Amino acid sequence: MSSKRLRVLLIGACGTIGSAVKANLAERHEVITAGSKSGDIQIDIMDVTSIKQAFEKLSPLDAVIMTLGKATFAPFAELDAAPLEESKHLLGIENKLMGQVNVAQVARDHLADGGSITLTTGILNEHPVPGSVSPSMVNGALDAFVKAAAMEMPRGIRINSVSPSVLRQSLEKYGPFFRGFKPVEAADVALAYSRSVESLVTGQVLKVW
Repeated sequence: MSSKRLRVLLIGACGTIGSAVKANLAERHEVITAGSKSGDIQIDIMDVTSIKQAFEKLSPLDAVIMTLGKATFAPFAELDAAPLEESKHLLGIENKLMGQVNVAQVARDHLADGGSITLTTGILNEHPVPGSVSPSMVNGALDAFVKAAAMEMPRGIRINSVSPSVLRQSLEKYGPFFRGFKPVEAADVALAYSRSVESLVTGQVLKVW
């Protein structure tokens, strides 16, 4: 594996996971940070034009990492049948799912040969909790997308997802949803992103549970 210095676009760099990923990778690579309102460049992951403009401006890039995405926690009894534009699933589908899918599809066409794409999912599609129907669905769709897309990536580009459990740093906010789950350290989760970027794995769900 080459030890060359890579140009990495990190979308969601100001979050708990994103900050840990930046701290890990910035020791060895050039990390360009992005967020909807912060970072070296601003990207709206729900706007394909915004995504494309960022990649065109920053090219050449060797890797892109996504560490953000929103979905709605709600009891199943509150998830009524509705047109997509009125559904409580809409946030997760538009933001966490299609936001990351669109980033991956733009990256496919702009990354350097042999580049890598790393998305973020989570433990809930395999170990759901009450109220997690919508994020569990979105995580499962993303993991399936990664496995299928890996088979057809051109030019040696790789794609993986990182699936963390609840973070120790986020227990105050999310702890009540994850009773009985072993929390993980953000720094340990960051190692999975490093593995996705710096090894040769592809089509994998890198679990940090």
